[in-house]
Amino acid sequence: MTALMLQGTGSNVGKSMLVAGLCRAARRRGISVAPFKPQNMSNNAAVAGDGSEIGRAQALQARACGLAPHSDMNPVLLKPESETGAQVIVQGKRVATARAGAYARLKPQLLGAVTGSFARLKAAHDLVIVEGAGSPAEINLRRNDIANMGFAEAAGVPVVLCGDIDRGGVIAQIVGTQAVLDPADAGRVAGFLINKFRGDPALFEDGYRAVEARTGWRGFGVVPWFPEAWRLPAEDALDIADGPHRGAFHVVCLRLARIANFDDLDPLSQEPGVRVTMLPPGRPIPADADLVILPGSKSTRGDLDLIRREGWDIDILAHHRRGGRVLGLCGGYQMLGRSVSDPQGIEGLPGDTPGLGLLDLTTVMGGDKSLREVTARHDTLDLPFAGYEIHIGRTEGPDRARPFARIDGKPEGAVSADGRVTGSYLHGMFAEDAFRGAWLAAQGAPVSDLAYEATLDLTLDALADHLEAHLDVEGLLALAR
Repeated sequence: MTALMLQGTGSNVGKSMLVAGLCRAARRRGISVAPFKPQNMSNNAAVAGDGSEIGRAQALQARACGLAPHSDMNPVLLKPESETGAQVIVQGKRVATARAGAYARLKPQLLGAVTGSFARLKAAHDLVIVEGAGSPAEINLRRNDIANMGFAEAAGVPVVLCGDIDRGGVIAQIVGTQAVLDPADAGRVAGFLINKFRGDPALFEDGYRAVEARTGWRGFGVVPWFPEAWRLPAEDALDIADGPHRGAFHVVCLRLARIANFDDLDPLSQEPGVRVTMLPPGRPIPADADLVILPGSKSTRGDLDLIRREGWDIDILAHHRRGGRVLGLCGGYQMLGRSVSDPQGIEGLPGDTPGLGLLDLTTVMGGDKSLREVTARHDTLDLPFAGYEIHIGRTEGPDRARPFARIDGKPEGAVSADGRVTGSYLHGMFAEDAFRGAWLAAQGAPVSDLAYEATLDLTLDALADHLEAHLDVEGLLALAR
């Protein structure tokens, strides 16, 4: 075996989850398998053990393979900081911040990094399952493409096209993609599959056969909607939903414009005693909130401006006056201080922005990006937990004298004098069951026996079972031979 690539008829058709499920199915067959995404665009990143960062979806796919995340699994990661600009991460390290036009000119220089990472994975594993980005139908991006057909051509990898029937028009999605592709690119497509079907798949039999007849491509199956998908970390901020439980403890997380590393919310959403609301712009913070979370952000000052435009700053202060609790994580931690300064223009135009003033701290953007996995100990609960840092900037001030946690004995984060406002640069802490339970109890929330990490693996197994039941998995794997 060598490699197989899943491309989509558009963004958010479920490619990431399909790759994760196929990776787990291959692993259960005793195949040494690894995931690969040449280029990803996401602000939900994971830190690998070598101090690099990759897309959160590739970290989940690595887990499905039984592997630790590695920068070769996602050699190019774009992290949007504005409507037209993004931080460019190459093989796990930040190399530039580029506007869309500048990145298009940069892409030809990145193909070597992409093919080099892919070659190393191929040499180390029996099978590499590749995920495309967006859609190959975006033929205006075909020149110098490294994400879809450009990569498939360079690497000689067969392609399976994935359509999303839930959004409607799936026949046109697939047939139309073939119609606009260059004939050589269309010839790289070995078949198609349909994802996210609701109801009785037999009702789509005529449509399925019509796609086969019009394209001449082989159909590999129709995948019904996978109801447990919410248990797996989402990659796209558009996929973040309210938690499914309606527990007594109400957590409200602000859906910031540049929200980043929002998988912090996943373990809380699975707690049956916790109600998680992802609050979009246009809605006030509800008065019954017990805890307001300011999540990570790729544009701290920009999202502070959003908070003020929405009037959320007034809501947060009123929530605190009523006795409510506030938690700021990473960029959200920076927002809780008195000011955020960016003299070098790292996240946008240079300047200073007043913070919310709930912590006596100031933040200055600059210096090297902190990327590391850590083991910390909560300062008051005296419990250990694992987490990771992924941020730029230094935060200092008197409230650091009351740290949130300690790493190798050194203080991390800050807590207000009344104990109800907390800030930390650490992500991923709530995945630790013992710590999450004790921390929630300290906030007055009910505690369950949720085993979060075990739930992820059980869900990946269920996803693999789901694909085995509805796809020709053996036929897909045979394409890679």
